[in-house]
Order: sequence, then C-alpha cells, then structure tokens
Amino acid sequence: MKRVIKPWIPPAILNAYRSFCSDDIRFQGQFATWESARAASSGYDDEAIFRKSRAAALKVKKGEAAYERDSVLFDHVEFSYPLLSGLLRSACGRGGNLSVLDIGGSFGTTYRQFKAFLRPSASLRWNIVEQPRLVESGQAEFADEELNFFYSIREAAAAEVPDVVLLSSVLQYLKNPYDLIREICSIGAQSIVIARTPCALAEQDILTVQVVPPSIYQASYPCWIFAETQLLEAFSAQYRLVASFQESDGSLRSIQGPFELRGFILDRKPSSRC
Repeated sequence: MKRVIKPWIPPAILNAYRSFCSDDIRFQGQFATWESARAASSGYDDEAIFRKSRAAALKVKKGEAAYERDSVLFDHVEFSYPLLSGLLRSACGRGGNLSVLDIGGSFGTTYRQFKAFLRPSASLRWNIVEQPRLVESGQAEFADEELNFFYSIREAAAAEVPDVVLLSSVLQYLKNPYDLIREICSIGAQSIVIARTPCALAEQDILTVQVVPPSIYQASYPCWIFAETQLLEAFSAQYRLVASFQESDGSLRSIQGPFELRGFILDRKPSSRC
C-alpha cells in the first residue's frame, strides 16, 4: 500500500511526515547562538548517553558483542573503509606502526574497528581525548598498553605527538569547532582524518539541533552543519586536502535543505609552520 500511495503524496507533506514520524535521526530548527540551541536540547553530556555508551562498550570488551557505535551493539564489526584507508595510509609510511590521537573517541569505538582490521604484528598506540567522566571511566575500565585516555589535547600531545589526528563525528558537536581546529593544527601531526561530519553546499555554517531516535537513546543536542569550503579553509594554512568522501548514510535533510556526512584526508604541508 505504501508503494502505491507514495508517488501521489506531495513532497512537502512527505517531508513533514518523515520529520515528525521517522525513526531516523532528525535535525530541527536553525539557531543564531550555541546558547539558544543548547536551551532547545537536552545536551550531549546527558547522563543517559554516558551510561548507555559505557554499558555497550563493556559488553564489547567482555566479548558479549562484536562491535558498538553510538551505544548500539552489533554482532559484527562495521567497517568504514574510507576512514580505515586514511589511517592505513598513515601507517604504510611507518612500517605498519601508528600513533593516533582520537578526539571525541568515546570508549574506543574506532580503535576496535581499526584493531580488527590491522595485522596482529603492527604496533598501535591510540590516545583518546574525551569528556572528564568518560576519561575517568576509560582509564579505569578500558585503558591498556595500546589504548589510553586524556582530558585535553595538550595533555595527550605532551605524552606523544601523534602520526595522525582522527576527528570522527566530533566537530559538529563543539561550541567553537574552529578553536579546536587551530589547536589540532598546532601540534604537528603529519595527517588528519575527518569522518562523519555534516557538510552542505552553503556559504555559512548552520547551527541546528540533532534529535536522536528513542531506539538509540532519548537525547538531542546542538549540531553544526558546516559549509564545506569554510571548514576546509580552516585547515588550509598547514594542511592540504588529499581526498574527500561521502559516508554511506547518503543525503540527509534539515529545515535548511539537504546535506551529507562527509570525510576528508589531509596531509601536513612540508613548509607549514604553526
């Protein structure tokens, strides 16, 4: 029946229905300030997100599940091959060995994905910078000789300058993402891999609220949809674009129009100075 009536439904009505009834992640409104978007959402530091993410990660650690992402458990590892190619590209020039600084890496979701893909003899050091309570739990329950957790980029870089910085699904949830980009550019990593970052063909960044479906957890938080050219320009003084890719989610939509989750692989310019 849905297949029969769908072609006859006006696009505006269909989009409105999807906006209110879909079980997918939704993006609502446009806000002038981070404070106004924060007031219209529950926030990314919600206790429910922490508890569910930690519980899912512990199940993976104990072998009760193969993989987790955004607290959702899977019976197999879901690989992001463009992301993996960016990391492997950095490892290839170092005999298969790699030091990664993962900003906003939760309890090690991408670490476990990459570890499952990497040859066993490779040397891997993975440092995660996260919110304080995630760091406390990470250090107590997940850290080992390969995986560690830090409170700040400065602290992590002081322990070890990374070969590659990973920014996967993180820039859009920061109040001041361009401040973080400037800090990342200053530490001297040879490569940066960006993944799952919303980008649109727009002249200016858009601030909206992302609403997570209850099937994952009940939450909403401010979210940037970046003007792609503006985002890449922020790296351009120190880094050059090697490759870009679209994530498998396809085209998404906010009230401001369509956008995509994009990824980028960047290399440090030989003559760059921070």
